[in-house]
Amino acid sequence: MEQRLLIRKMQTLEHRYDPELQMLRSPFSSPGYHTTLKEAEFIHSTRDSLSYALGLLDTGLVPYEQRAFDIIGQVASLQDTDRSHDTFGIWSWFYEEPLAQMAPPDWNWADFCGSRLVQALARHGQRLPQSLHEAVTRSIDYACEAIIKRNVGPDYTNIAILGAFVTRIAGEQLGRSEYADYGLKRLQKLYDYTMKRGAFQEYNSPVYTYIAILELSKLRAGTMDDRVRELSGELLDLTWRSVAGYYHPATAQWSGPHSRCYETLLNGRSKAFLQLATRGKVMFADWEELPYEEEWYRSGLECPNAYLELLANSDTKEIRQLYEGNETDGSGKWAVTFMTPQLSVGSFTHSDMWNQRRPLLVYADNNGAPAYIQLRCLHDGYDYCSARFQAKQDQGQVLFGIDFITNGGDTHPNLDPTGGTVEAEDLRLRLEIGGHLDGIIAEAVDAGAFIRIGAAECRLTTWFAAFTGHAGAKRDWTWEVQKTADKILVELVLYSGARRVIDFHVLQQAALVFSLDVRETPSPSGPQIEVTDAGGLRVSGNGEEAEAFSLRLRPGRAE
Repeated sequence: MEQRLLIRKMQTLEHRYDPELQMLRSPFSSPGYHTTLKEAEFIHSTRDSLSYALGLLDTGLVPYEQRAFDIIGQVASLQDTDRSHDTFGIWSWFYEEPLAQMAPPDWNWADFCGSRLVQALARHGQRLPQSLHEAVTRSIDYACEAIIKRNVGPDYTNIAILGAFVTRIAGEQLGRSEYADYGLKRLQKLYDYTMKRGAFQEYNSPVYTYIAILELSKLRAGTMDDRVRELSGELLDLTWRSVAGYYHPATAQWSGPHSRCYETLLNGRSKAFLQLATRGKVMFADWEELPYEEEWYRSGLECPNAYLELLANSDTKEIRQLYEGNETDGSGKWAVTFMTPQLSVGSFTHSDMWNQRRPLLVYADNNGAPAYIQLRCLHDGYDYCSARFQAKQDQGQVLFGIDFITNGGDTHPNLDPTGGTVEAEDLRLRLEIGGHLDGIIAEAVDAGAFIRIGAAECRLTTWFAAFTGHAGAKRDWTWEVQKTADKILVELVLYSGARRVIDFHVLQQAALVFSLDVRETPSPSGPQIEVTDAGGLRVSGNGEEAEAFSLRLRPGRAE
């Protein structure tokens, strides 16, 4: 069946092949960093072109063979082969943008492109023309050197796995013991680091958990070493246990919070991945209509039988997971998720507000279709990384606060540091409601908002709000509700007006405390909020004496 799905996939990509450049053509899209391209309509991706070439070879169809060879040769020629460059061994994202134009280049491309070349060599090396075989071998060598030189730690989950895969399989295929030994040591380091915590550092990320499962599956399927298979298998078991635990059957969504996420609702690829790996236990589409990905072929994707039943379990439950730091010394960071048959509520105890984070996320069954509520902080319409989130969650009740740091980034945690000063026309908090919107009620109420999604009632309350110290600061802390074509936006405006500099160093007060109560019972008494002698806020939740979290009343450097 999978070969039939693969051939169909290759046929759907036929119209995107560019014979002049010998690469795959795609509409341009960007996460907003690394690439400096702004106006491009189409691009030719190095990674996607290699995935396409590998898929062509995997079909086993002779008419596709020369095209695959042409693509591989073309992309191999785009690698930086100058050892005097910092970017030696990596590729740019796009043919249209050389490495020197990227800001900055993405060193992960040694891992992503290297993994495709390693698989092409392992599966089809005997089919490659001699000159191409030599070019691919050199390219893999250079990618391995770049990966080993960079030597990312086990906290960078998906790249730690990808780099272990590339170097281990390359070492086995090329007879290079230094690569193979490095790959095993890197995998062992990841294993030790992850098993100690019981979770990956990139915690509960739909997109990167998918990559982790895919690459670990490839590593387990492709290695000739028993120890590598054993370590990969145990990490896969842990990962699938997490996926099954967070899957919410009524909404068919991956419960939050998410450490990294590109789309709040599961996209077609994620659904197809789950359907394929669970052998239809989780079903989204007819098999003949499944949006298959070429990199799944011969990858060994398979959810263990032990977790198939857990995927269908809709019992009420709460998950508390330490994913970073130490439980005993106060450095621990936790993820908390509460799930009922109708909804799930998830939050991190500590997080920034990067656009790939989902630090506070609700999924609810809206009469058979999913809807979500997501917290965001927006600077001129884009998520502001230097806003800091802290929370305490008890079942469906979340007490949370927002303060600001002066040594963080604007659109990315570290690629565009603000120095504590930004120019802005608008700065606001938003509870974004998306998904299936029919019948949803959202209205502003005193000091907050009320939201009803299906059987779920959500009450947002403002307990403390201060954002002062610059001209034009808005002092009316009323939440506003507006509807767009595909969203309902519940917003608290911190500033809106003429473009001006907001210097967080001089703001006298910038901190906010809220609660979101997602349950049928009335909200308990409000939190205790104390201004400390050091100029901060100490927040104790729901009348408890124990501190829930502390906020900076005046912005400052992150510790």
